[in-house]
Amino acid sequence: MPPEQKNRSAKKSKTANRKTPEATAQKATTRNVTTRKTTTRKLTTPQAASRKATAQQATVQQAKKPRARSASRSASSTSASTTRPASSTLTALSTRPASSKRPTVALVGAGRLGSALALALSQSGYRVLALVARRAQHARRAACTLSPEPLALGATELDSLPDTDLLLITTPDDEIAGVAAHLASVFASRDANASPRPQRRRPARVALHASGALVSGALAPLAAHAFSLGSLHPLVSISDTVSGASNLRGAFYCLEGEARALSAAKEIVRALGGRSFSIAARHKPLYHAAAVMSAGHLVALFSLATGMLAQCGLTERQASRVLLPLAGSTLENLSRSKLPAGALTGPFARADVATLRRHLAALRGFDTRETLPVYVALGRHALRLARARGGDAASRAALAEIEALLEEAS
Repeated sequence: MPPEQKNRSAKKSKTANRKTPEATAQKATTRNVTTRKTTTRKLTTPQAASRKATAQQATVQQAKKPRARSASRSASSTSASTTRPASSTLTALSTRPASSKRPTVALVGAGRLGSALALALSQSGYRVLALVARRAQHARRAACTLSPEPLALGATELDSLPDTDLLLITTPDDEIAGVAAHLASVFASRDANASPRPQRRRPARVALHASGALVSGALAPLAAHAFSLGSLHPLVSISDTVSGASNLRGAFYCLEGEARALSAAKEIVRALGGRSFSIAARHKPLYHAAAVMSAGHLVALFSLATGMLAQCGLTERQASRVLLPLAGSTLENLSRSKLPAGALTGPFARADVATLRRHLAALRGFDTRETLPVYVALGRHALRLARARGGDAASRAALAEIEALLEEAS
């Protein structure tokens, strides 16, 4: 081989055997990996055993973590369930079906108040077992609004009335005593025909009527049959079953009667989200007259006012639409004032003598038999409210002149 060719071949060989840094690093890495695998398979030293144990422990702990998280979530869920605020439970109770924790109820008198009260109690968890009306079809009509639907009875079917913890009588006032006497005879007959049993204490029961004017003594015949007697009167206007049940929630209730009956009545009020107060039995008629003045008489007064506007050319329906916002704003003023005097407006509040003279003259030409006397009577009380608000000497003099005009018109 010529010398030049030999030199060329030698250079090629050196170039082929020369290693770049990248190649050297790759080869070293491959060697290390191979050595690590071999070492892992053949480790027998204490250091290798320690490394292996540490790796196994890490694997076990990693496997346990999801279970711990799952257990934590489960515990958290359980804790949230058991520590739920009582208010949430009560809210649910007020709309769910009757609970066995609430007393059973039989209601006699399925009119507007009775039907609304039965619906409100059923919605609050009380178990209404029977509704009684003068006619069975009326009882059935009221019963179909409840779930579960109670037994519907007519007035002649009281013998079929089931035994319950609570007996509510919501008939008109003049029927309450007669209903109580009839029910007492039913219970007496039932006790007489019952099979002999070992003597034991009778279960405590409560009878309540819903009259505002009568005391619990109207239910006296039921006392001989282990009933504690009381009365529960809602201060609310009831026009139909559904809206009436809604109005009974949050209403004020006047309670009166024996201790156990009062306790049951207070529980009813709490279940309905209402507020209660008690008065002495001798004050019941006066209390009820006050309720009538603020409700029924308010309607009568409004009717007089619409009649006056009708004389001015409006229809009674138009007059009602015109006056309702005024009446509503007056009630709002009353709700914001500490005392009624603070809500008084109009000529009496302003001591406006000239306007009052015009009013009295117009009423003399409109209706002296009914409307004028009502205006004068209410005007006298408005005058007392105006004086309670105080005023300067001119105002006091004007109010004295108004008093004289009212006396002249009466």
